[in-house]
Amino acid sequence: MSPRLSIVVPARNEEHRLGRMLDSYLPYFTERYGDQVEFIVVVNGSTDRTAEVARAYAARWPCLKVLEDPNPIGKGGAVKKGFEAARGEWIGFVDADGATPPEAFEDLVRHLHGHGAIIANRWHPESVVTPRQPWSRRVASRLFNLLVRWLFRIPIRDTQCGAKVLTRRAMEDILPHLGITQWAFDVDLLFQLRRHGYSIAERPTVWHDVPGSHIRIGRSSLEMFVAVVRLRLIYSPFRCIVRLYDHTLGHIIRHRV
Repeated sequence: MSPRLSIVVPARNEEHRLGRMLDSYLPYFTERYGDQVEFIVVVNGSTDRTAEVARAYAARWPCLKVLEDPNPIGKGGAVKKGFEAARGEWIGFVDADGATPPEAFEDLVRHLHGHGAIIANRWHPESVVTPRQPWSRRVASRLFNLLVRWLFRIPIRDTQCGAKVLTRRAMEDILPHLGITQWAFDVDLLFQLRRHGYSIAERPTVWHDVPGSHIRIGRSSLEMFVAVVRLRLIYSPFRCIVRLYDHTLGHIIRHRV
């Protein structure tokens, strides 16, 4: 029997945070869904013990499957691998750091009905985000969102929150069209959902900043800007510019599509 819910967890160099996340998610969802839930941890490009941690949990939890790719394929590549392996009627993904608690993720599942996808929105007035993010990250996030809304006409306030759930039909329709750009993957996913006529709901969420992030705001902001501009060019008559970029600056500013 296929599960109703598949939860994909992309994990790269998360040996210190993945265990805590699984300790909260596995008992919470198996208590409520029994054998109707599956977890797919996709370890990619890790140089630490992330894979070992994931395999140790899989040995104790039959609902957990571990996929490994030695290459740093990024969040997009990892999520795509998880999507391809998922068997559920509802398919979601969530960050390995545990910033989104299981109760908030289940809230997305419960409100998916009638939509192609539902995403967590940390900027909703009813959301609880702790601790308050530094002003530099808040400003960078808002500017990035404005850029995305302008370039892609996507009326979404928080494209980057790492908690999203899709119906199986929506996932299968957009999967062949998804790239694996590290920073623009979430934007690409939402853009493809809109292109294929699916409605996207946003829900207030609970989100806790978990120490241990590898993101550096200065470099990441530049990479995010380049990634979304590049993605927009791909879906435009100016696609040739992307090829020129890939053979010049693309070797300096790392990304993947």
